[in-house]
Amino acid sequence: MKYLTSLVIVITLSIYNYSYGQEHHQLIWSDEFEYTGAPDSASWSYDLGDNGWGNNELQNYTNSPENSVVKDGKLIIKALKFDGSWTSARLTTKNKVDFLYGRMEIRAKLPTGKGTWPAIWLLSSDHEYGGWPGCGEIDIMEHVGYDPGNVHATVHTGAYNGSLRTQVGKSIMVPDYATTFHTYAVEWNADKIDAYLDDQKYFTFNNDKTGNSDTWPFDKRFHLIVNIAIGGNWGGSMGIDPDLTEATMEIEYVRLYSLTPEE
Repeated sequence: MKYLTSLVIVITLSIYNYSYGQEHHQLIWSDEFEYTGAPDSASWSYDLGDNGWGNNELQNYTNSPENSVVKDGKLIIKALKFDGSWTSARLTTKNKVDFLYGRMEIRAKLPTGKGTWPAIWLLSSDHEYGGWPGCGEIDIMEHVGYDPGNVHATVHTGAYNGSLRTQVGKSIMVPDYATTFHTYAVEWNADKIDAYLDDQKYFTFNNDKTGNSDTWPFDKRFHLIVNIAIGGNWGGSMGIDPDLTEATMEIEYVRLYSLTPEE
């Protein structure tokens, strides 16, 4: 657990060990969703509200079981349209599972529909470098429904961010994104951030070693967020399908590993 700086919960687990390249991975936290009902409150909280979330999004995030529930071995997040209004869920591990460095992986099947904007991402827990984007953001997976199958991994910092159109990232095509579960992951250490699809590395962001938090704010603890947004500056830039009434993301597991160089 060399790199884990803040894991509030303590869970007894069967320890899985994996090796990728020169790194040795030891499981230090997971949610396998082997229960039924609300997401485990020891690991998950809800972000709530309909304030647009900085992106002019349309959904109201709730803690209703209609929008997020665990059943049949999966976490199910569902965006729903009723009487012209959208509800959805945004789950976070903030102040419950926060970490500095490691491999975070999520096995998920994504929603379809023009106007959907599902995301699996990491955000600063303590905002020691100020608000967004200076605090940093690591997008493990983003997908916008008007561009089916084109999955994105991106980082945002004070110097590189969507507001300035200077964000740094890469995309990869996943044709069966909505019908097949895939593993989306990042490996994050003091030198770089690597993004993976099913253990295929397709994006790297390197620490420029200048000591400037505007280019590398990734030396503080972060937490995981999973959500489905509807519309917004990116997700809704090509409009929203007027016939769309439901969008579902299913997650089979979430796993956090430490990274220790192999001896």
